[in-house]
Amino acid sequence: METPREFEITLIPEPEGGFSVFVPELPSVATQGDTREEAFANAKEAIELYLEVMAEEGLPLPTVERGRVAVGA
Repeated sequence: METPREFEITLIPEPEGGFSVFVPELPSVATQGDTREEAFANAKEAIELYLEVMAEEGLPLPTVERGRVAVGA
């Protein structure tokens, strides 16, 4: 059994309603949801499908370096 892995997601509220969802560690994974719960569920599904395809194709997960930048706004 594989060890579960957690991925950080970013939820962005949309003006027309709902949320856009991005996975910083997996830049090509993005989804959306009408509610927070739906957005989280869709993110989980999108991540699982992405990882499945990567494994089938024998590709490594992308390496991502995290950091923060401060700006005056």
